[in-house]
Amino acid sequence: MESFLAGCRAALQDHVQRGRPVHVVLGNEACDLDSMVSALVLAYFLAKTTPDSTAAFVPVLNVPRADFPLRTESTFLLLQQHISEKVLIFRDEIDLAGLHKAGILSLTLVDHHVLPSKDVALEAAVVEVMDHRPLEWERPPPCRVTAELVGSCATLVTERLLQAPVPTLDGQIAALLYGTILLDCVNMAVEAAKATPRDALCVSQLEAAFSELQPRNRVFDALQRAKFDVSGLTTEQMLRKDLKSLTRKKATVAISALYTSLQDFLHRPGLEQELDAFCHQKGFDLLIAMAISFGDHKKPFRQLAVYSQHAEFQEAVCQALERCSNPSLGLTRLETPYSTVRAYQQGNSGASRKKVLPIVREFLHQWAGPSSSTMQPALTSCVPPTRVDPQGADPSGAAKETPKPPRLGEEAAEEEGPLPPTPMNSLVDECPLHQGLPDVPPEVIFERVNRIAIDRSSGRRNSPEK
Repeated sequence: MESFLAGCRAALQDHVQRGRPVHVVLGNEACDLDSMVSALVLAYFLAKTTPDSTAAFVPVLNVPRADFPLRTESTFLLLQQHISEKVLIFRDEIDLAGLHKAGILSLTLVDHHVLPSKDVALEAAVVEVMDHRPLEWERPPPCRVTAELVGSCATLVTERLLQAPVPTLDGQIAALLYGTILLDCVNMAVEAAKATPRDALCVSQLEAAFSELQPRNRVFDALQRAKFDVSGLTTEQMLRKDLKSLTRKKATVAISALYTSLQDFLHRPGLEQELDAFCHQKGFDLLIAMAISFGDHKKPFRQLAVYSQHAEFQEAVCQALERCSNPSLGLTRLETPYSTVRAYQQGNSGASRKKVLPIVREFLHQWAGPSSSTMQPALTSCVPPTRVDPQGADPSGAAKETPKPPRLGEEAAEEEGPLPPTPMNSLVDECPLHQGLPDVPPEVIFERVNRIAIDRSSGRRNSPEK
């Protein structure tokens, strides 16, 4: 696998220069472990099983290279399998529009099947789709479509390799697929309701064919820890890992999820300067950091910090959060080392970011803004109407108060969508805890919540409610 990947960049450059066909296997914009492994392995498989093709088969990870370190479970598995990130090709390193305009692009989509509006011009280049979500539209022949409701897209890739007359599976590829399916299917736990019989069969077949695979629990636990390990990230990366924002005429507020205790975060060296630089660079007037970690008996607890250089605005936001009763956040003040940061213990562990976003949105709707010009520099970069952006403030300033209906498969300008930029399978965007803490492992809660988000986004398009 690594030799194939190492040769992809040179093959791409050669084919572009010669005007020869390029077949790109493109993962989704979330670029989670499932998307990454499916793209890498399927491109390798196509290259090995279509010897009569004149195309260069190139897997492309659908994020900028700078964002890849945020996918900590993906970087962990690659390191474990001795695959260097240097050999990977990312979305900002290939001109898909230029290849299509030159008439040399063929496109296979894995772990998604609808291109976002920015890529609509590439639709004619799509020759194959492999996804494990319900189809939002039918692609006519000759496009080959594989869409099956299984727990992991890697299951569909594994089936393809197992059924092929040409053997392409080896220990390294098996380990990539095996770990991905286990993580997606919550270690095949029945209570998670994620794995299907086809997922289970693929896992069993891989285990039977490759005795060197590690035990399931060991593989799953290592990947699950890696997914939420932010120890190797910079402060800026930690804040971008799971970030949403709200914008009004008067201000822009960012809300980041942190996968560490607030105390550890607040005692990072040079934090105040890094927070100031982050907000200045992104055009944020205020940042809310929502920390989630696990205490005794692996029960989740939440903490919250509010940072701003604008004291009047910070005070107003904090008052809104403290006084809110629907829901009540149960905030208790904590000591902080910085005057620009106000910290809280959050008593209501069921109040996820999805619950906090409406509180902030309503506050921004009613807030008249400062009488002075203390926030004027930030205001010049703000978008007038309310907007929620899963990756931060909208750089184009083109958001609308009443957004146009999204193109099929494209998420609306709201805080929920089918493809969050960094899929966490976490308690961030929806949380069942308001009904009381379920007696299930934390990883099961993570996966159930992720499924809720996916089902709701699908139901929003396909049915009144799921």
